[in-house]
Amino acid sequence: MTLESTAFVFPGQGSQQVGMGADLLRDHDEARELFALADRTLGFALSKIILEGPEEELRRTENTQPAILLVSVALYRALGLEPAMGAGHSLGEYSAVVASGALDLGDALSIVHKRGRYMQEAVPVGEGAMVAVLGVDEDKLRAAIEEAAGAVEVANHNAPGNIVIAGERSATLRAAELAGGKSREVPVSAPFHTSLMQSAEDRLRADLDAAPFADARFPIYNNADSARVTAAEEIRDGLKRQVTRSVLWTDLVRKMAADGAQSFVEIGPGKVLTGLIRRIERGAARHNVLDTESVASVRDAIADGTILSSSAS
Repeated sequence: MTLESTAFVFPGQGSQQVGMGADLLRDHDEARELFALADRTLGFALSKIILEGPEEELRRTENTQPAILLVSVALYRALGLEPAMGAGHSLGEYSAVVASGALDLGDALSIVHKRGRYMQEAVPVGEGAMVAVLGVDEDKLRAAIEEAAGAVEVANHNAPGNIVIAGERSATLRAAELAGGKSREVPVSAPFHTSLMQSAEDRLRADLDAAPFADARFPIYNNADSARVTAAEEIRDGLKRQVTRSVLWTDLVRKMAADGAQSFVEIGPGKVLTGLIRRIERGAARHNVLDTESVASVRDAIADGTILSSSAS
């Protein structure tokens, strides 16, 4: 079944939790097959880390990224629906690309496992930071970044009044302090989506070039420039440029709404994107698919017309 006026969005790093996907494995044969595929592809028991932890192991970037990708795609397959358009936040863009048929899951798992390792190795643990600054307009924040006079940049445009800055730890914390408003450090191990990730982006390019991409079945709105893309090479190029560039989440959600998205379904662990979309497009309907119960809830929303479908299942 294809949905009308509906965008699927996929979460990025930070949404993981030990035990995610356990009910999928209980209820869906295909989920068990996908988890087994991940273990074979990566050469270690990612499934055990996801289901049993320990949490410190799941939070290692090279494990977190394939784990969230795997659970998100398993949920998408369990739902069995196709959207009018899709997007993902940072790592979540890979989930959207796999869902669209533009990249094989096995290839994507291998790539994001390396992506996580490359990103961690670009800046030693403890030397970088990411901080969410809330309630401060972008001009004031950029002035604070300038005054901090260090390696710090805007990393994520998450929603109005919700911007993440990242860079060298001392400069990033100083910029957040100068900006005022509320701030909280993001629990990640490196300053993602900044120029400090250049070595990671350079290394990842070769892996993306080696992977076979296809044209997407539905449009993807990418992070790097919030562009609507469907061609294989456009999708590959966006993933190449994503590592060092800001996540333009606010812009891409607005573009999807302008292009007809009236409902947004977040597919994957957590509800972070649903909260952001509420602040960006207040009139849009929002749904979550994060377990087998919510798979059924979204199907009920289709039955009662909250989410429009173009054909009967």
